[in-house]
Amino acid sequence: MAHSAHYRIDYIHNGAYKSCYVSTETMTNAEAWHWAAVDSGVAQIPKYRRDNVQVVSKTLAERHGIAEVQWSQA
Repeated sequence: MAHSAHYRIDYIHNGAYKSCYVSTETMTNAEAWHWAAVDSGVAQIPKYRRDNVQVVSKTLAERHGIAEVQWSQA
């Protein structure tokens, strides 16, 4: 198993500032938008790590009120 790192994701959902922490092997801007959608309840939470779930794109996340997603290693 590869080494997992911890990341902090900051975003705005419907005008409210929110943040969450994710432990994953790698992080990209696209993944940060998806995890912000998961944290806000827009996207489905996978039951198991290996479950395939539909990844939420930046465009779809913005339609649901998510904005200004930023991430950094925690």
